[in-house]
Amino acid sequence: MLLPKKVKDSQVEMVELVLPNDTNILGNLLGGRLMHWMDIAAALSASRHCNNVAVTASVDNLNFHMPIKLGNIVRLKASVNRAFKTSMEVGVRVEVESIKSGELYLSNSAYLTFVNLDPSTLKPIPVPETIPETEEEIRRFEQALKRRDQRLASIHGIYNNTKK
Repeated sequence: MLLPKKVKDSQVEMVELVLPNDTNILGNLLGGRLMHWMDIAAALSASRHCNNVAVTASVDNLNFHMPIKLGNIVRLKASVNRAFKTSMEVGVRVEVESIKSGELYLSNSAYLTFVNLDPSTLKPIPVPETIPETEEEIRRFEQALKRRDQRLASIHGIYNNTKK
């Protein structure tokens, strides 16, 4: 029997400094590097929730709202929004801080789905339920079910169209 876990138990905050090797020729953070950092933050959050290795199953709508410049500080905040039978939705919020001005702004956000795997069989195994406590956590918890339903409908639509 898995005991439910609070959202705050899965929270992760990573901080990265954008260095020259992380940027394109315009001095902006490479999108792939940001995606890598987001995936790591989300994986840590999912693994904290299930106390096990969890793997990325999908990423929803990653949009780049603002460029992230060389020398900026990138804060990645991740937490499990909701757990399902063997999967979890993890929300990742990317905030950027300018070292020079101290200005802080939202750059990106995304929802990633992770699956909890048995390390010996590599088969999906159950995850603990999620206990949202704050108003924000409850809102994200409720919205996660809607997003999951949309994901599954989209996947089934793709598979049904390929079978014709």
